[in-house]
Amino acid sequence: MTGGTGEGPRRVGRPRADRLKERGGRPPREELLCAAAELFTVRGYAATTTRAVAARAGMRQATMYHYFAGKDELLAELLESTVVPSLGLARRLLADTGRPAAQRLWELCRSDVLLLCGGPYNLGALYLLPEVAGSRFTRFRRMRGELREAYRALLSATSVGTELGGDRDALALRNDLVFGLVEGAMLIHRTDPVRPVATFAEAAADAALRIAGVARGRDADPAPARAGSGGRGGDPPAAGPPAAPPTG
Repeated sequence: MTGGTGEGPRRVGRPRADRLKERGGRPPREELLCAAAELFTVRGYAATTTRAVAARAGMRQATMYHYFAGKDELLAELLESTVVPSLGLARRLLADTGRPAAQRLWELCRSDVLLLCGGPYNLGALYLLPEVAGSRFTRFRRMRGELREAYRALLSATSVGTELGGDRDALALRNDLVFGLVEGAMLIHRTDPVRPVATFAEAAADAALRIAGVARGRDADPAPARAGSGGRGGDPPAAGPPAAPPTG
């Protein structure tokens, strides 16, 4: 896959000193990711060239190649930024067997929605690009698959898992519905972007548990996890998708 007009090898020469200065409080690499996030989601991935990304980030195209080899590397990092924080939390929640599984599942749903809806761009739309099926994005697909499996493991440990017994297909269906709701929350939130993200994330987590058929009475009310309004489980929010670059 090529990155449009004028793509070339990575890291040719050294970045110009005047381009190493932070723009809008961000280092050059993050500035490029912000620019790519905007252009890929607004103009479209195929219609965006590396020259356009560099220009939006306020640097020369040759300077951009010091940080990224091309569009596919920018896209891969953006995609992974939507999964890495949630995957880290999921691993911790799976190990935290001292709390009810329903509470941990609710916390994962809430935190995942906070991450996915907290940025200015709908990076989830990039999941649907045909390019994502390519070998360059194998790591992203593997991480996303591991995250989906973590959802399934937590769901299996709730009363629903007990009720379904060994019916793997039925459990997989409910897990797909939960996972689909969480990832689809980005599209719903875009219809009313001024809605508080924290409130939206809690409502989405509530809905996910209802879809799964998890009964709070048997699996413990996940309300205690609501005490922290930021980040995951009351911690400060983890670094997620890039914020919007400054205009002008």
